[in-house]
Amino acid sequence: MTGPVRGLEEGGDRAGLGSLAGRAQARIPMPPARAAAVEAIADADAGRTVVRYLPPWRIELTVRPGVPRLLSLDALARLAAAALDSAGAPSPASLGVILADDRELAALNLRAMGKSGPTDVLSFPLLPPDAFPADARRVARIPAAFALPPGVRPHLGDIVVSVERAVEQAREGRGGQTGDVACDPAEELALLLVHGVLHVCGRDHASAADEAAMRALERRILAAHGPAAHAPAMRAAAGPRRRRTR
Repeated sequence: MTGPVRGLEEGGDRAGLGSLAGRAQARIPMPPARAAAVEAIADADAGRTVVRYLPPWRIELTVRPGVPRLLSLDALARLAAAALDSAGAPSPASLGVILADDRELAALNLRAMGKSGPTDVLSFPLLPPDAFPADARRVARIPAAFALPPGVRPHLGDIVVSVERAVEQAREGRGGQTGDVACDPAEELALLLVHGVLHVCGRDHASAADEAAMRALERRILAAHGPAAHAPAMRAAAGPRRRRTR
């Protein structure tokens, strides 16, 4: 399946991504007992997928081995869910979030975008932009062409974030919405995650007006649900972190 692939550093094109973009759109909800068992296993193995249910959302988080945890998985799931709420995404639905490194993002960037080198975040939406109303107060509906059987949860898409790039951009003063801000790496990761979710939800920054609207929505989400709003709780269970050097 082909679909728009977008990142914070790039505007976006249409490109195929093989198995990642071609993931099944429908996910059958997992029984709570089984989900709890899966989470217990996944938390102990960094290569596995952890599922967080935040009704009406199912957030699937995968942390690649060796990738530092700047924020707890619960905090990441809550932030992704808040972005879905704010964007008026059709619900119930699932979303995939993959925390990776520059090497993986460089490979995806070349394959999906035809560009060399790593980028910070890539989004792989599975629904067309018109599935998401411009006004989040309106009820979003799955297009007829994507209709699923009763009880089957649609998958909205996947986001891949380079945590390595988030840390580098934050520490070298290349972070934030303007790309010239020195900040806490956790804040940069939160921005990239929200940015990726909004791209999955049909938001874009191709025009000045679209960019202004998208940036304003990002600021509202981060102000209410980002690390600065909930520190130090969002960093709980994220593990030891190196202090930002100046």
